[in-house]
Amino acid sequence: MSDERLMGLGALTDEVAPERVVGIPVGEVRALAYDSRRVTPGTLFFAVPGVHVDGHAYVAAAVEAGAIGVVVERELDDVPVPQLLVDRSRRALADAADAWFGRPSERLTVIGVTGTDGKSTVTGLVADMLWDRGWHPGQVGTVSVRIGDDLVPNTDRTTTPESLELQELLARMLGAGNDSVVMEATSHGLALERTRNCRFDIGVVTTVTSEHLEFHGSVKAYRAAKARLVEEAPIAILNADDEAYPYFRERASGRVLTYGIEAGADLRGGDLEPDAAGTSFHLEAPRWHGAVRMPMPGRFNVMNALATLAVAEAMDIDLESAADALGRSEGVPGRMQPVDAGQPFSVIVDYAHTVDSLRKVLELLRPLATGRLIVIFGSAGERDATKRAPMGAVAAELADVAIVTDEDPRLEDSRVINEEIAAGARAAGAVEGRSLQVIGDRREAIGHAIGQAGQGDVILLAGKGHEQSMIYRTEKRPWDDAAAARDALRAAGWGR
Repeated sequence: MSDERLMGLGALTDEVAPERVVGIPVGEVRALAYDSRRVTPGTLFFAVPGVHVDGHAYVAAAVEAGAIGVVVERELDDVPVPQLLVDRSRRALADAADAWFGRPSERLTVIGVTGTDGKSTVTGLVADMLWDRGWHPGQVGTVSVRIGDDLVPNTDRTTTPESLELQELLARMLGAGNDSVVMEATSHGLALERTRNCRFDIGVVTTVTSEHLEFHGSVKAYRAAKARLVEEAPIAILNADDEAYPYFRERASGRVLTYGIEAGADLRGGDLEPDAAGTSFHLEAPRWHGAVRMPMPGRFNVMNALATLAVAEAMDIDLESAADALGRSEGVPGRMQPVDAGQPFSVIVDYAHTVDSLRKVLELLRPLATGRLIVIFGSAGERDATKRAPMGAVAAELADVAIVTDEDPRLEDSRVINEEIAAGARAAGAVEGRSLQVIGDRREAIGHAIGQAGQGDVILLAGKGHEQSMIYRTEKRPWDDAAAARDALRAAGWGR
């Protein structure tokens, strides 16, 4: 993390502003780290409490590896280097990282996107639109990271990186010629202050329902975390159709632009004409009205398009040109992504992993299935368990066949997770062995669905989307839903 940077420990102490210092903070800092395994001589180490481990337990290892000082939330005994005592190590890390990398967000137009669903799609669409209109945005999100002209898949399962990595990314974007950045701002990232000092210029809110309650503890705390974005950004772009809209409108600190279909809004979509390849609609906006073509199907993707066009409005970009750019976008990997090997049925990969998003995608696909609608899905371990039974119920209500399978069980027993989902499906009327099947192995589940599919069926692989790994316990195993579907199609005689 050093990149040949040097900064006096005294100067960094001023940035961190500790409540108390034990020892004398002198010498040159050559790197910052919050992982003791990355400490080299001259590193300032931040002891960050985590979910499974506490960085304070690794202070001795950091010192042994050459740490010049440590930032801690409580004084430790027998530490032979200066201790900077702070209220929150994560906040101190964010302040130090900002200074270390030269406050990069001050020289970028920063657009943050938060919400339960739609973040990745809006982030990708906004970046595509800006590139088309002559901007050079960087990008940070679940699906992709762009530095300079290079757009690469995000292989890290963390959507919003820790502040140290995030500030480094922003600095690298500046160095590579980016003039702006579009980033997903997750509730975790906002609550844990990973996005501190990102200096958002525009904050976009998509839909806000319920997610990550295992971390936040309540919907109230979850909303409050997301509201940090619009409390900070001088321009807030809000979904007027969302039930959480009044909450975010009240907390927005500056100018507010709204978008919607049903509610009165600054940018309003109407006359929706969906088809399998996308949706056309009419836009009414303050500076322009006209036809827009969205290259992704579904009403919810029209909302994502409206959010994107609202960003153009906020940045004084010609809306007709922005709409044309939107029509040229190739969409986002793992979001309503078709897998086609010439088979007489449809296979769609999508990231839908909440009750609301699963319902929306199934409602979209329902009229497109002239045969059966088959959904393969699960629910992640060590994440909000309250959504499992409701997801099963939604699948039972809207699909002809629900196949429950593994999805990142982590340290939980996948059989327990899948049974909780299946119980919700049964309670909603699903019949075991007919409209409900539990097949833990995801590859086997996909193969089974494709093997039994017929003319006009639609198979939805939900929950994994773009992700390239499956987490069992602490092991990341290579995984790709689209690739597994292609393998199953070949095995069934398609695409050879």
